[in-house]
Amino acid sequence: MGSEAGLGHPADGEAPIREVHLSPFWMDATAVPNEAFSAFVSDTGYETEAERFGWSFVFHLYVPAETRTSALRVQGAEWWLQIPGASWRTPKGPGSEAVGSHPVVHVSWNDAIAFAAWAGKRLPTEAEWEYAARGGLEQALYPWGDDFPTGRSARANIFEGVFPAHDTGEDGYTGTAPAESYDPNRFGLYNMVGNVWEWTADWFGIDHERGPTSDPTGPPEGTSKAIRGGSYLCHDSYCNRYRVSARTAATPDSSTGNTGFRLVRDGSTG
Repeated sequence: MGSEAGLGHPADGEAPIREVHLSPFWMDATAVPNEAFSAFVSDTGYETEAERFGWSFVFHLYVPAETRTSALRVQGAEWWLQIPGASWRTPKGPGSEAVGSHPVVHVSWNDAIAFAAWAGKRLPTEAEWEYAARGGLEQALYPWGDDFPTGRSARANIFEGVFPAHDTGEDGYTGTAPAESYDPNRFGLYNMVGNVWEWTADWFGIDHERGPTSDPTGPPEGTSKAIRGGSYLCHDSYCNRYRVSARTAATPDSSTGNTGFRLVRDGSTG
């Protein structure tokens, strides 16, 4: 687990490379799609935090020009706009519609936990997530190896062009792609990097035991949860977090148009 390749951000805490042992588990082949989240909401009447807050963050290119000028922006990341009415139902703001086969977004960690309880599953630990993302490849940069995921040989949905001004969509998509897109890794898992960030169960920390450790679960407490995998907004000039060892953090009540989740359950190899 981890990387010392120096391709990420030092504050992200990817290093050191460490040996981790995991108990058997099963992971969903895709991030949770809108159609599954809709079934959950229909069954339970659940209201997401973005819906309760009345807004969520949307990437500026997906917002009408007249709205961009008046919307509040994130200082230091001005491409994120605070859009009233944005939620999983209306991912680009009022007037937009969620596509059933695409991963649900604008869901917080707390929302993901509520869905997991309903589904009888749980969020993966960071260690489980990274093991699954690697698909059996030791220290490869990506789920398929070391080839860069771009252009005609695109293997993931990332930002191509000049960030944050223009996404060429050369990989086939701007914004989210269907949850079951591109080729799966050797474990049969789709979009483990790119498309949407994925919540994990762990609090975010940067001090890791060099190992070996068994079933690590991160720090006992914290202020932000670890998210993994990068998204359709990751670009090598800025984010470069669409690698299997890359990680970042967000508070449990955060929601954006590029963050979703997938679930696991305990299981044997039999």
